Amino acid sequence: MKVLVIGNGGREHAIAWRIAQSAQVSDVFVAPGNGGTALDPLLKNVAITNLDELAAFAKKEGIDLTVVGPEAPLAAGVVDLFREQGLAVFGPTKAAAQLESSKDFAKAFMVRHNIPTSAYATFTLPEEAHAYINEQGAPIVVKADGLAAGKGVVVAQTLQEAHDAVDAMLGDGSLGAAGARVVIEGFLAGEEASFIVMCDGKNVLPMATSQDHKRQLDNDQGPNTGGMGAYSPAPIVSDRLHERIMQEVIYPTIQGMEKDGITFTGFLYAGLMIDDGNDEERSIKVLEFNCRMGDPETQPIMMRLQGDYADTLLKAAQGKLDQASISWDPRTALGVVMASYNYPGTPRTGDVITGIPAAQKECVTFHAGSTLQDNQLLTSGGRVLCVTALGDTVQQARETAYATVKQIKFDGQQYRSDIAWRALK
Repeated sequence: MKVLVIGNGGREHAIAWRIAQSAQVSDVFVAPGNGGTALDPLLKNVAITNLDELAAFAKKEGIDLTVVGPEAPLAAGVVDLFREQGLAVFGPTKAAAQLESSKDFAKAFMVRHNIPTSAYATFTLPEEAHAYINEQGAPIVVKADGLAAGKGVVVAQTLQEAHDAVDAMLGDGSLGAAGARVVIEGFLAGEEASFIVMCDGKNVLPMATSQDHKRQLDNDQGPNTGGMGAYSPAPIVSDRLHERIMQEVIYPTIQGMEKDGITFTGFLYAGLMIDDGNDEERSIKVLEFNCRMGDPETQPIMMRLQGDYADTLLKAAQGKLDQASISWDPRTALGVVMASYNYPGTPRTGDVITGIPAAQKECVTFHAGSTLQDNQLLTSGGRVLCVTALGDTVQQARETAYATVKQIKFDGQQYRSDIAWRALK
């Protein structure tokens, strides 16, 4: 079996790494891949990003299954293209990917189908957005409507921060088309959890729970990022909460898409805010939907996943997810993101990376913003690595991950030192 994984981030490295461990898989191609996938003897980088060329490659190479990692090719319709050419692919169609590619689409969908979320309003004119902010007060959340690589959300604690965010998105065009429209929504307090499922259009298979760390700095300070670390499982998601999330969020979303004439296939990621209280009464609200696995949540999830993941993905692409099952390592997996200088602003690239130890059963360093040039590993993006470890306890996984982080060196490196602080609290 030959598999193609589309993408170049840490999520794609982790998915490809896990797929490559399947006994029935002969080749795993990653397009375009990164420095880590280039160094992995079980993976092969393919220097193609054009969707038509990728489909042609899949046909020529006899690819049995394509798995799409990031949001941009999904929003561009890569799944529609592959299916038109008779290629097996796992991911949502362009229409279904609007749950992520348009915040306004997602919020209107949730309201229409009674999926719990915060109140919101959408604006294209700055003066109307500013008036709404003054009317609502702070804290308040300002989001770019389109895809902004994890940088389109500002959780404004003051009115000034909210006004500045609107000016940045609608005023100076710094986010391009993604910020041509903004969604302003109510601030939700509580604890976040990432809840990801696989769906084949009808059947749903939950993945392990996880918790991301969006803020750049320790103690959840600093600007929002694409994610500075994650761990799995998320202790806040008890068995009862798991059941409620499936009944109150996941099933209504899949059924709502069907009612709207859009069959949902692929990964569905619900970013949730869960408030305090007992598990029967506490509020569960959707912060956002993604139509792919989260990054860096994927890395600890893949560390815990057991069994033949390639077979599960193939069944999902064939509409046979009801015949698949996944088991999980009961231990905790924890990932620490190492980011480049000036992230989440304009990150510096080209810094030499050294000291990454060989992968172990209990600790793997997944690459995101790295590239291999003349046998030298260099930084090539904002989030560079995700050091991911398994442990019998959260503390043990954390100690193993940070011990490895301390061995790795590149100029300007930054990372949080408190990943999983809520679980240890």
